[in-house]
Amino acid sequence: MSKQTDWAESAAPLLRLRLEFCLFFVVVPVLIAVFFPPNWMFPSLFTFTAIGIVLLHYTPGFAWAELRYNPYNWSWTEVAIFAILMTGFCVALVMIARPEAAFFLLRERPQMLLVIWMFYPIVSALPQELLFRSLFFRRYHAILPGERAAYLLNAGLFSLAHLMYWSWIVAVMTFAGGLLFTWAYRRRGSFFYAVLLHAIAGNITFAVGLGIYFYSGNVQRPF
Repeated sequence: MSKQTDWAESAAPLLRLRLEFCLFFVVVPVLIAVFFPPNWMFPSLFTFTAIGIVLLHYTPGFAWAELRYNPYNWSWTEVAIFAILMTGFCVALVMIARPEAAFFLLRERPQMLLVIWMFYPIVSALPQELLFRSLFFRRYHAILPGERAAYLLNAGLFSLAHLMYWSWIVAVMTFAGGLLFTWAYRRRGSFFYAVLLHAIAGNITFAVGLGIYFYSGNVQRPF
């Protein structure tokens, strides 16, 4: 067998991974944002999530038990500082951008806010972390750039996945969140640490009133 044939056979799996990666993390989110009506967004996202979980399950070398790695490699000081800074940032942002929405759920519908706090970590934060941290870094590690570039790529694609909200505020918040959650996953080596920070960020966002930007009923496409 020639060297050219050997090279082609070794390159084929990487090409398939790149195509799959682009389809899953780029093409599908853009299609959902551009073509799907707002009331189809969540069914589409649930389908997207289910496909991602299946891909993760069949990733060579992956075992669900590894999600429990480093359960004690957390810093509660970091968590407290993050919660304080996140609250301050969100309060300042909502007062500048949408002061009428500030603490709306807390003031008007505290029961709904409580439901969000209970279910957001499980229904939203956990599956997003499965896709954008575990799936991203475990399945596609062979085609990712260097560590810093991979962080930026991950954050950019995490922000792109929220394109459906058509909001620069959502884009900025999810890009910053992507960097932070990736750091928690990679540097702390703990999937559930990333989930915890993601859950705290989401719950603060809704409590302060910025959840208005993450509500499909408020989506206004720029075209």
